[in-house]
Amino acid sequence: MSSLNYVFPENFIWGAATAGHQIEGNNTSSDWWAREHSPRTDVSEPSGDAANSYNRYREDVRLLADSGLTMYRFGIEWARIEPVEGCFSKAELLHYRAMIDACHEFGVEPMVTIYHFTMPLWFAAEGGWKRPDALDKFKRYVSYVLPILNDVTWICTINEPNMVALTQGGTEGTDFVAASLPAPDPVISKALVDAHHMSRAVIKSELPDAKVGWTIACQAFHAVPGCEKEMEEYQYPREDYFTEAGAGDDFIGVQAYLRTFIGKDGTVPVDDDVERTLTGWEYYPPALGIAVRHTWDVAKHTPIFVTENGIATADDRRRIDYTFDALAGLHDAMDDGIDVRGYTHWSLLDNYEWGSFKPTFGLIGWDKDTFERQPKASLNWLGSISRTGVVTHPYR
Repeated sequence: MSSLNYVFPENFIWGAATAGHQIEGNNTSSDWWAREHSPRTDVSEPSGDAANSYNRYREDVRLLADSGLTMYRFGIEWARIEPVEGCFSKAELLHYRAMIDACHEFGVEPMVTIYHFTMPLWFAAEGGWKRPDALDKFKRYVSYVLPILNDVTWICTINEPNMVALTQGGTEGTDFVAASLPAPDPVISKALVDAHHMSRAVIKSELPDAKVGWTIACQAFHAVPGCEKEMEEYQYPREDYFTEAGAGDDFIGVQAYLRTFIGKDGTVPVDDDVERTLTGWEYYPPALGIAVRHTWDVAKHTPIFVTENGIATADDRRRIDYTFDALAGLHDAMDDGIDVRGYTHWSLLDNYEWGSFKPTFGLIGWDKDTFERQPKASLNWLGSISRTGVVTHPYR
């Protein structure tokens, strides 16, 4: 990409995103905590204290605000709110309300995700999203947290439902890449679509001015020449089914990191000599623009919010390179008339990436012994973009 400057609309929202289990620490009533501590665990290390953001969230919000960013996307942990079936924690509810208040105090717009991968162990133990009463249980949870969202404008119902379905509700491995997983369970897929539509209706009935949507893991699928039909058949149950279900929402979240090639027999691995990130994914910034364009078409011109985009790297200059080129592709898509409302970078903090702390996505690092925050140059760079609305590259 060139080193041009890219000017974004004045009302475009810039922020950063996290997920509760990945940063809070000690999410002990969740299915993932049980999985991490099982004698037969398939993860390399447990989440433990994670980034201890449960106790340091005010500092994290302040650092975000001080950089110039104006939105913080974070999640509510169902397992904290309802650790035992039917027993709700008022204290935990008030904790998340305090997080919302901290955002407002520091001049930050909260975007709240109601369900981000993890579920209460009691819910998982009886089949998770395949439970006959899954919709009722989720509705009860959504209804319970709704009062603390009374002044929250942006609400995500479910994060990456396609990945939830592809991992069989969390039981089929830790690699959250659609290409590496079997076709999703159609029962879980339908349950998640129903849960989203139900949640949206419940939220809008009480908070009609809230902007409600869900977020999709977009893989920027590419067909090997002559395999366009195979690509469409592969892509539909893994992505487009869920994107279609978000058509007509207030917004749809696009989460893009990489591309996936599809041939006659399914996925085709990228060449061995390509640059890879710490997750093992191909370094491919154009994935964002491709995903935004595809989502715009499939979701029938539903407004888009980029709710995740980033790179796992120990080289912060490379993080800036990747993000600059991704934003260039996003800008080009917007120039072509696609309605994109904002961008939240993944992630605000280095976090627990579903089995390991080694893939570092964060704009902020932290000391493993003291949890002292260590802002990176990329945080101030992205914050300066938020202040000016102009994307420039500091090194090129």
